[in-house]
Amino acid sequence: MSYFLLFLAGALLCNGIPHLAAGLRGEPFPTPFAKPPGEGKSPPLVNFVWGSTNTFGGVALAAWRLPLVDCRVGVAAAALGWLAIGLYLAWHFGAVRAKNG
Repeated sequence: MSYFLLFLAGALLCNGIPHLAAGLRGEPFPTPFAKPPGEGKSPPLVNFVWGSTNTFGGVALAAWRLPLVDCRVGVAAAALGWLAIGLYLAWHFGAVRAKNG
């Protein structure tokens, strides 16, 4: 279970980056709260809060679970989570941008 939580930590940390970046630049960006979810754009404030929530959650999970496992395997689990969500989101948002022109 610890490795799954570290996988989740990596995914949360990766997902926080685009939302924080969009929010801090004052740009709208898709969130799960937009209509339609994950395709419509949310305002910058929502993105900043969502990105902060993801980042704080990822850091908290990593800090809580990483000391309890073999560090190398734990970091690998977090890296796999990071890569998995990053690849999926790159594919998803590439398709959304292509659809919206």
